[in-house]
Amino acid sequence: MKIRESFPHISVQLVEISTSGDRHPHAVLGPEMGQSFFTKEIEEALLEARVDLAVHSCKDLATQLPDGLKLAAIPQREDPRDAVVSARGSLSELPENGQVGTSSPRRQGFLAAVFPHLTFRAQRGNVPTRIDAVDMGEFDATILAAAGLNRLGLSGRITETLSTDLILPAASQGALAIQTRTDDAQTSEAVAPLDHKETRAAVLAERACMRGLQAGCQAPVGVLGRIQGSSLTLEAAVVGPHGIERVVTSGSSAEPASVGREAANRLLEALRLPSLQNVSWSPVPPRAGSA
Repeated sequence: MKIRESFPHISVQLVEISTSGDRHPHAVLGPEMGQSFFTKEIEEALLEARVDLAVHSCKDLATQLPDGLKLAAIPQREDPRDAVVSARGSLSELPENGQVGTSSPRRQGFLAAVFPHLTFRAQRGNVPTRIDAVDMGEFDATILAAAGLNRLGLSGRITETLSTDLILPAASQGALAIQTRTDDAQTSEAVAPLDHKETRAAVLAERACMRGLQAGCQAPVGVLGRIQGSSLTLEAAVVGPHGIERVVTSGSSAEPASVGREAANRLLEALRLPSLQNVSWSPVPPRAGSA
């Protein structure tokens, strides 16, 4: 719609592409799935010129893009926070052993550290499916991205929006990414007005941090960049085997990659690890008193 508004002479056709993530909604996500489970088929169509641009949830993109593709525009970010959908109140109000649905190691790890009375169970599927599972009593609550709920007109189902002091979002959460071929100047020019400078700087810093950690989208990592004037502050945290390691770095918004790399280096130093590529610890800390 926004492309049509900026360039009314351009004909825009939507092409629906089914990805591995769409075809296997109940698959347990793990490192063996790779970093392009939700984007591979779309990126292949783009590289083969079957489509001219792709719109992704930015957090689904691998931190290293395929050769020949680029992030032509990153529109203004929606709410990056996580949200709770529940018929039984906030997470703190759920009963002992309350069942919370999420397959995200990041969400499981951060929230289990704060709410040890809850049980976190794997839950996949699209947003309406996950909410239906709560409504049918299969789960007491589910954790979803606030941005996704807002975009689907389901903000009224949000029981609680979780503070970033409690849980940092996934890298790029709440942001969209418009991807084009590097050799397609015309399409890149058409989507350029959609780019939001502050969001791009924050997102690039977050993605650089994930690259520095060698962490995929299923790693128990939260990261959030904030822009104030020409300054960029990046907060990053990892759920490690001995608790949550958290760092804050800052620098120029004109050099987001360096801010992200510094955060990654400081986290790895705290964890005494060369990378997070092959970490094997459980994202959910054991309950107090358990073996």
